Amino acid sequence: MNKETLRIVYMGTPDFAVESLKALVEGGYNVVGVVTMPDKPKGRHGNTLQPSPVKIYAVEHGIKVLQPEKLKDERFLEDLYELQADLQIVVAFRMLPEVVWDMPRLGTFNLHASLLPQYRGAAPINWAVINGEKETGVTTFFLNHDIDAGEVIKQVKVPIADDENVGDIHDKLMMVGAKLVTDTVDRIISGNLHTIDQDIMVGEGVALKPAPKIFRDTCRINWNQPMKKVYDFIRGLSPYPAAWTVVDNDGKLTDLKIYEASMGEEAKELKPGKIETDGKTFLKVASANGFIYLNTLQLAGKNRMNIADFLKGAKISSNTTLF
Repeated sequence: MNKETLRIVYMGTPDFAVESLKALVEGGYNVVGVVTMPDKPKGRHGNTLQPSPVKIYAVEHGIKVLQPEKLKDERFLEDLYELQADLQIVVAFRMLPEVVWDMPRLGTFNLHASLLPQYRGAAPINWAVINGEKETGVTTFFLNHDIDAGEVIKQVKVPIADDENVGDIHDKLMMVGAKLVTDTVDRIISGNLHTIDQDIMVGEGVALKPAPKIFRDTCRINWNQPMKKVYDFIRGLSPYPAAWTVVDNDGKLTDLKIYEASMGEEAKELKPGKIETDGKTFLKVASANGFIYLNTLQLAGKNRMNIADFLKGAKISSNTTLF
């Protein structure tokens, strides 16, 4: 068995998953099929269908594409079986039923964007940054009945700098993850495989941090938090989906997204959400113990802009607060 004869079915949808697929295809691995999400309606009237980034890459390279609505659909399972995969690889896709992940003779492995068992769930990159972690990483593991809990094959650590946002870390993990995927396939081919039970990896007294799916309400800033926590929260949601707050300007309420911020001076006895500004170059917001400077932001219905441009048209008074 070698990489030219090992039959691989690849499952993924977003940009994050394209890099690993690209590494396999351009590395000469035998990808016989791709499974991705159905095309999504786009445009004002939804008349145009938008294929996933993974589908676009697969079609460009002549790879068979399956797009099931339901993963237990009999026709899909028949089509998947006909591909006769030896191995399935999952990167940023849906939860698979056992009938799918147990189909190949060598099993199915997943690339997860965290150092498992920490940050199991749908949004591991966001939560690692939100929680102020100094490092994260990528993990390959075999799928089993429990979400993100199968035996670990290999991990690679990646540092998180204090000024990096989730977009920066996403791109770093995407590239490191692609290399880990091909390394993992090579290990499987060679038989040099030593997996680790995740239960063994949890140190005594260590709490596991989850990474649940992020919704709009999740992204609202709590200005009563300490300055560092507010700062990490903002960069952990930038550039997408973006942290937001409500501007109360003399009783007029407007949503405000914040994409870039910086920590300012510490201070005591602040009223969280209260702002200070020179009206030209800076706008700072009080947190529980210091000021957050807003650098790039977007009012509802307006364009994203830097703080200087924002202040040129903003009507900010001494009574303005954020909550």
